[in-house]
Amino acid sequence: MSFSRQTFVFSIMFFLFTFMSACGKGTLDDANDLISPIDQITIPDDVQVIGLGEATHGNIEFQKLKKDVFQALMEHANVRVFVLEGDFGGGQQINDFILNGNGSAKDAVEALDYGIYRTKEMIDLIQWMHDYNETANEEEKIYFYGNDMQRYDYNKAGLLDYYSIVNEEAAESFSLKLEHVTNESMHDFTEDELKEIDKIVDSIIADLQANEDSYVEHSSQEEFIFALQYAEIMKQRTDLLMNEDSYARIRDKYLAENLEWIVEFETARGHNKLFVSAHNGHIEKTSAAFGYESMGDYLDDIYGERYFAIGTDFLESTFQAYNSGKNERKIYTVKNRNKLVRAFEDFDPNIFYIDFKKADESEDLREIITSKQRMPNIGDDFRAWYKFIKFFYTIKMTPDEAYDGIIIVKEATPTSVLN
Repeated sequence: MSFSRQTFVFSIMFFLFTFMSACGKGTLDDANDLISPIDQITIPDDVQVIGLGEATHGNIEFQKLKKDVFQALMEHANVRVFVLEGDFGGGQQINDFILNGNGSAKDAVEALDYGIYRTKEMIDLIQWMHDYNETANEEEKIYFYGNDMQRYDYNKAGLLDYYSIVNEEAAESFSLKLEHVTNESMHDFTEDELKEIDKIVDSIIADLQANEDSYVEHSSQEEFIFALQYAEIMKQRTDLLMNEDSYARIRDKYLAENLEWIVEFETARGHNKLFVSAHNGHIEKTSAAFGYESMGDYLDDIYGERYFAIGTDFLESTFQAYNSGKNERKIYTVKNRNKLVRAFEDFDPNIFYIDFKKADESEDLREIITSKQRMPNIGDDFRAWYKFIKFFYTIKMTPDEAYDGIIIVKEATPTSVLN
């Protein structure tokens, strides 16, 4: 073997040894004392908004965590308001079902018109909320909201239903003007057509504001407030489509504003704590994804220490996601062995919670969560080749700057989207 070949082989062996060492065990000696089961999650008393992030939308475990974490917060913090990264108008269909029993859990979930939520796990969650509310007293009932603005139909329907009560003539006029505007058709409008729709919605908002006293007299203050919010959501939807180059930035700003609206509305009704479930990228506080400010960053600015963010991570995830290039949903598997999950990989439970305040009890954990590392950030659109480049499914961030705690799922399994 020539010297150059020997050098080459030695270099390869050295690289492999270094790589394997870096990927080796990182288990903490005191890991058992640093974790909690999900049903024992607690938050500081002064927290007002609790966020739960999803490392991916397409896993059974992350969807089930919505219920498990919310149930723990119900028990330990008297939280009764559940907010989902989903359509505001569709969310009110869910709220109607869990409070009044109108329709079915499956119909209510389908009203969101999001493929990621058309799963058995989401239907089970909504059915559980309905069943709980059936026996709960008024002070203990659960209320459901969506804070997203990417759909139109149920917001328009809610607004026009209100007008049919307070001003039939205006209801007919606005219904005719917006007849052609639907979830599907909005994608085909030109910029001028979108601007015209925006003007119509502006005229509706102006009409509501000018006639508030009269309209409230024929309905209620609460119904009026909701009608105005339906119109605002419709305006937000149009604004997103008119500014697609800034879509992500504008959307997270609206997600935060809509959540703030829900907080204020529910606080006035006596609910001073709220739970919100969304993607990790929306919940985290540091806007680690380049190019826009995350909802969690906005919430951190608004609420400060009253916003408590819980992220999620995994060792291995087999998940379903949409491949828009092929117009199909597929199953993918990725691994993410960053410092944080490696530190707990030998521990027995598949799912557990780490409150970052406990890091004060462990110098090793404190060092891990204060160092930058790649954490999962998988949206609903994915390609098979993404898994070979971590840039496409992780974001580099400092855990304790982004979150107040984290739930680790060692092995996550895929959801199935129902027809």
